Amino acid sequence: MSLTVTNPILPGFNPDPAICRVGDDYYIATSTFEWFPGVQISHSRDLKNWRIIARPLNRPSQLNMLGNPDSGGVWAPCLTYADGQFWLIFTDVKRQQGNFKDAHNYLVTCETIDGEWSDPVYLNSSGFDPSLFHDDDGRKWLLNMVWDYRADHHRFDGILLQEFDPVANQLVGPIENIFKGSARGLVEGPHLYKRDGYYYLFTAEGGTEYAHAETIARSRSLTGPYEMMPGTHLVTTIDHPENYLQRCGHGSICDTPGGETVFVHLTSRPMRTSGRSPMGRETAIQTLTWIDGWPRLSQGGVAPQTEVELPVMEEYPLAPLADRITFEEDSLDIRFQWLRNPYPEEFIDLKSRPGYLRLVGYESLGSLFRSSLVAVRQTDFSYQASTQIDFQPEDYLQQAGLVCYYNTHKYHYCYLSFDDVSQRRHLAIMSCNAGPTWDSEFPQFEALKAIDIPQSGELYLRADVRFDRLIFSWSADGEQWQSIPVRLDASILSDEAGTGAGANFTGAFVGLACQDLSGQKRHADFRYFEYVNQR
Repeated sequence: MSLTVTNPILPGFNPDPAICRVGDDYYIATSTFEWFPGVQISHSRDLKNWRIIARPLNRPSQLNMLGNPDSGGVWAPCLTYADGQFWLIFTDVKRQQGNFKDAHNYLVTCETIDGEWSDPVYLNSSGFDPSLFHDDDGRKWLLNMVWDYRADHHRFDGILLQEFDPVANQLVGPIENIFKGSARGLVEGPHLYKRDGYYYLFTAEGGTEYAHAETIARSRSLTGPYEMMPGTHLVTTIDHPENYLQRCGHGSICDTPGGETVFVHLTSRPMRTSGRSPMGRETAIQTLTWIDGWPRLSQGGVAPQTEVELPVMEEYPLAPLADRITFEEDSLDIRFQWLRNPYPEEFIDLKSRPGYLRLVGYESLGSLFRSSLVAVRQTDFSYQASTQIDFQPEDYLQQAGLVCYYNTHKYHYCYLSFDDVSQRRHLAIMSCNAGPTWDSEFPQFEALKAIDIPQSGELYLRADVRFDRLIFSWSADGEQWQSIPVRLDASILSDEAGTGAGANFTGAFVGLACQDLSGQKRHADFRYFEYVNQR
């Protein structure tokens, strides 16, 4: 008996998956970059039905990303289980463009997946994409790619290995570069496994764009030399532009209780019209077959399948989550994240007005520090999102509303504000259209002429996205809607827009925002947020 799953299994921004099985439970940790809390862990009992179960880096002592750049922050976590506890390795990237990568690697642990994780143990800063390998003799080893900042050298200089002492909580012994990668280049994302006397090294190569690939090598010795698998790559779509799943690579494996091997990997679903990927990099799953001591996709070849037969005996379906999120509880729905700030109590308030989310206005949507925005991932090419807002601005420096957001340079924002000439509340749209380019230092934004609305009372806002088209609407009663007569380019909310997929690593979000650029901390109250798939 088997189950059929449709990829991606974790839709929307969910890159760099690391899978871990404990008994009958499967967990996948994915990167969250500048979004807080850090690391997203999803859980499943059948490899088909997944649900977010934890965001372990959720307090200032573990992660503070104030000032981190777009697409900085938490890169490529590695989740493992050994010695009665979970081990989570991650990078906090403080600079991600240019010659230098300021990337610091840490370890946190917890006995339960959804418990209170430890404060981080600092490991090193030589590169990113760290992982922890537990050898069968009980010793533990840290791997990470090493970044070479020198202009006359290759930036991706191989995979480093060093022993980790869990008693002293520090790295010990020599540092060895055990693998330089294949001719594809840009070797990163290492995961190490031991099987039948061999050490198998899984690495990502080719960059996280359309030349991406997963490369396999093995050795009888931990430190190498590592021989490349015949054909080199386990999965890649560089020669398969017709494939629905693209940009495939950066993955990890685990065995089922029955001994079958599954492989989860990074992928994206570009729109055929533009080649842009609004959902960013997502997580897909494949089954593997071991042939002559090497892992291969069960269907053959190197192109991933969209429909996959899973080697599981029983399905564990999950009740669907409500499309409409209300704010009756003391904490935000786990689907929400916010940007960088480890002090959510500064701007998120669920107590002052029961049944409402109160956002306190801080800095602009272009801020790298305190931006009052909470949002969920875009998981579909077509969706409708809406909210009910109570906001009475007294200054044009005060804004609040519904935003479709990628990063500080790419967003469309439908917001309420105040006109100091007419002395009236109005509705407007602000768009930041994928700047800056490499030769433009500051992003530019365009603002739609103000729209007259009722001067008091709550307002309803709605975003309708159909592939590359976005239209905002508003309503005074939630029943009669008026479309704002402008068609916005939703495709700019993608990895590929602006500086391109080599510099943009997240995905599109949609959510609620409030700014008070005067510093008076004017707040906005939101009654609900709703996201509905429009397939």
